[in-house]
Amino acid sequence: MKYATIKTVDIANGTGVRVSLFVSGCTHRCPDCFNEIAWDFQYGQDFTQETIDFILKALSPEHIAGLTLLGGEPMELVNQEGLLPLLRQVRNTYPDKNIWCYTGYLYEDLLPGGRAYGENTDEILSYIDILVDGPFIVSQKNIRLKFRGSENQRIIDIKRTNQACQVVLWDEK
Repeated sequence: MKYATIKTVDIANGTGVRVSLFVSGCTHRCPDCFNEIAWDFQYGQDFTQETIDFILKALSPEHIAGLTLLGGEPMELVNQEGLLPLLRQVRNTYPDKNIWCYTGYLYEDLLPGGRAYGENTDEILSYIDILVDGPFIVSQKNIRLKFRGSENQRIIDIKRTNQACQVVLWDEK
């Protein structure tokens, strides 16, 4: 797996101050994507244990609320495989920090039988607290939305969704 960039101070992609990892590779190719350069799976730098160590260190300050995964597309199957060691280590090292993930897939695509479901998907979803799902759709673009770019996208509370056995949207309160 490769990654495009890491932001060690990000306040736009989830609650609080966050560390954000932008992975490389995306097959959605949404028109007017804000990060078109990261569509290429070969763009950027190799994602290694040294990268994971850098992210873990960046997450260490008390004021950092958590980690956000974006892209590119974190839930591409090849990226799921690459992200799994990171998520395991983040959850083990910082169990109280939250993890957000932005994906152009629908949540339902990540369930058994879905087009983005693979051998690592269930474990990855077990580490994610908030999933922002759905492709960016230009005709539904709304710059007033918090933490998403178009009105079709949902902000899903994964833990509550699992408990309810149905999609539960995140409530900021």
